[in-house]
Amino acid sequence: MATGRTPAGTFTTRMLVVLFGIVAGIVVLCLAAVLVLSVERVYDQAEREALGIGRTLAADPAVVDAARESSGATSLDAARLADGPVQQRAEAVRQRTGALFVVVTNDRGVRLSHPDAAELGREVSTSPDALGGRESVSRDAGTLGESVRAKVPVREGERVVGEVSVGVPVSVVTGQVRQAAVSIAIIAVLAMALAAGAAALLVRWLRRTTLGLEPEEMAQLVRDQEAVLYGVEDGVIGIGPDGRISIRNKAARMMLDLPRRSEAADVVGRPYTQAGFDDALTQAITRQRSGEGAEASVVRLDTSHRSIRAQVQGVHRDGVDLGQVVLLRDLTAVEDLRSRLSAMRAMTDALRAQRHEFANRLHTISGLLANGESEHARDYVAQIMASGPVRDPVANISAVTDPFLRAFIGAKGVQAHERGVDLRVGPETVLEGQLVEAQDVTAILGNLIDNALTAVIEAPEGSAPAGDSSPADGDGGRWVEVDLIGEGSTLHLAVADSGAGVASGLDIFASGVSTREEPGLDVHGHGVGLSLSRRLARTMGGDVWLADPGGAEEGQGAVFVARLPGVLAVGTDTEQGEP
Repeated sequence: MATGRTPAGTFTTRMLVVLFGIVAGIVVLCLAAVLVLSVERVYDQAEREALGIGRTLAADPAVVDAARESSGATSLDAARLADGPVQQRAEAVRQRTGALFVVVTNDRGVRLSHPDAAELGREVSTSPDALGGRESVSRDAGTLGESVRAKVPVREGERVVGEVSVGVPVSVVTGQVRQAAVSIAIIAVLAMALAAGAAALLVRWLRRTTLGLEPEEMAQLVRDQEAVLYGVEDGVIGIGPDGRISIRNKAARMMLDLPRRSEAADVVGRPYTQAGFDDALTQAITRQRSGEGAEASVVRLDTSHRSIRAQVQGVHRDGVDLGQVVLLRDLTAVEDLRSRLSAMRAMTDALRAQRHEFANRLHTISGLLANGESEHARDYVAQIMASGPVRDPVANISAVTDPFLRAFIGAKGVQAHERGVDLRVGPETVLEGQLVEAQDVTAILGNLIDNALTAVIEAPEGSAPAGDSSPADGDGGRWVEVDLIGEGSTLHLAVADSGAGVASGLDIFASGVSTREEPGLDVHGHGVGLSLSRRLARTMGGDVWLADPGGAEEGQGAVFVARLPGVLAVGTDTEQGEP
């Protein structure tokens, strides 16, 4: 069912790679976005700086006057311009701001200022866009190299008399972008390191939480769990370290009469103390959790239809407390089978005793014949023929017409006779019809007779008056009487004895309760018979109860009564011969 184990480290590696890849992708995307935004921001700043310089110069009165005076001229004296106020002001601004160039022209595009004095008085190499009255910003390559440049019109009133062209070198912009990129890269490396650490911690937590299992193993465990829990007849209840019920299978629900999963009162997810368990089971779980009990605690639970053995076991893995598991086993079928086997054993023991007695009689006849006592042998055989081949130790057994029930009571009578007790059928017995549930009836009747025999044998000497003794009594009037009455398909039976009776206040039908005082009797099967008999009777719709606890008079013990409906076949021929 289980698959091969995934190689160790696969889960950790995959988690690290996936988490690290996700974080790295996010960081790269963020880095690219920030770089793009940084470049745009730097260029925007350079453009604003160039426009600011141009606007300042365009508003300078000296520049306006010079542009107006040279308006319309297509050539100017370079030497005079080199010493003019426009050239001096433009160069001063260029040096102060670090601009690549600051050029002032008239309305014909003739330079009034230029960083290279040889270019003064000549037309500009680029289109004088600002002469149209509009400011412009561009990224172009001119005679002084690539730059971010701004062109601003020089106005006198509403008339454009020239333009100011300012260029900021790309190297300045690139330096700012490079500085921003370095800062972003440092942040990205720190983010990646933080992501790797977080991924390692997450993987470590996951491995601790999953007990080092790989995802494939956990999936296989779930499949195995479903197959095991719902494929076994035993009940299983899992309790987590927090005391809440984590799982239970269908067998546990049926044994303990728990709600279904679809019901709001389902015990899964509830604390075990609020699940409605039997007090004995709850206390066993508590003892096991507190460490007061043994490694595994075993308790016996009894319901109206079942006898259950509950074992509470602690679960640990690699030193980690995983909680407890409660294993439930239905013992009803086992105890029922044990009672039926006891009935069969009683019958075989009776056959063994009768065979032994019959063999003794044959040996007697053989001895008489061997000694020539043929007359005595004939008399002995005549006695045997008159009384039957083997003496039946149960008085009034002829009142029982069902062959199976008659054989069973006869077998119990042989056992009782061997133990010195007289088992008899009561004179009020009236039984018509044949048994259709012989196994259950003999299991219940056998338990009641066995308990009565034990009570009689263990009763104090002298509890039965000698005058009550019959010729068949084994020891001073010790007797057990069985009364059987048929009513349609219902069988009523009563078992009385000459024992000491049932002590007052003793719940004789509770599991594990016995009238015997020796310790450890439940281990040897005592304290189970009456509980099982009542459970079997109630399963078929009847009941078993204590009609008289006895003990009020000397030699008068307890009387148990049972009502078993549907165990007799009505309308059959009950005229049976001797079995």
